Amino acid sequence: MSPEEPRARPVTPWPARVRGARSAGGLSSGDAAARKGAPPWSGSRIRAAGAQAARERAELERGIRFRSLFLLIMGTILAIAATDVLLGVVGVLQETRSRPLTVAERARYAEEDIARRWHAWRADSVFPAQVEYLGLSRVRQQARRVGIAREAPCGAVVDAPVASALRRHGCRTMLRATYVDQTSTFVVTVGVAVLADEETRITAGSDLPVDDRVGVRPVAFPGTVTESFGAAQRQRTGWMGAGPYIVFTAAGYTDGRTRESVPTGENTHSELWPTAQSLAGHIARGLAAPPDIPRCTQGNVC
Repeated sequence: MSPEEPRARPVTPWPARVRGARSAGGLSSGDAAARKGAPPWSGSRIRAAGAQAARERAELERGIRFRSLFLLIMGTILAIAATDVLLGVVGVLQETRSRPLTVAERARYAEEDIARRWHAWRADSVFPAQVEYLGLSRVRQQARRVGIAREAPCGAVVDAPVASALRRHGCRTMLRATYVDQTSTFVVTVGVAVLADEETRITAGSDLPVDDRVGVRPVAFPGTVTESFGAAQRQRTGWMGAGPYIVFTAAGYTDGRTRESVPTGENTHSELWPTAQSLAGHIARGLAAPPDIPRCTQGNVC
């Protein structure tokens, strides 16, 4: 190299620049974060954690709202159910507690009691063994029951004109018994026709024929003074109403005399019919007598 040429000066290379680096005198964001002891991505994680916390709070609030709504609905349902149960209990207590019977309830009680007597009572309660009646000169005498017949269909034990009327009005059954007077001169068969109720009985009675030759057929008991008492021996027939019952009578003589063989004006005939009426009236009054009605729904104590 010639002395005229200047000597080259050594060149010190610049350090490699890092992306994002500032000037030589400054620090990068990464260096600043490193000095503070936090990684360069901590800000993103904080923001993500905040968003997650916000979502969780929203979910919690939504769950609280749903739970509150659920509790409100269930509380309402339970309150309604409890009210219904309470009202039901109050209603049952009101129905079952003893209270005075109303006028309508008293009338219904009497009607039902009378209507079931024909099968609720014993046969000898419907037809007593002895029945008091008034004889001549209004002397009290005792008629004696000879026997009680089996229960029978209404149409089978009455004459045809009477049977048709009873069938039209739904006659349920017929009960019969035969009595003799105190002197065993007169014989009377008493028949009790059972209708649905008193109103039906009244209507059926208006359809019965007005003829004292037809009515209930006599019941004779072999080996007794009544054994010759048949349809031809009936001197007179009749009936009277009592509650849901029609009480029929057929009267004659124990000696077997027929209707045609007895003169109309015979003196003893006048006592025969009052005896039969007295017997029928006693049985009718017994069947339709007003019952002892309790004052309250549970006896006589309200």
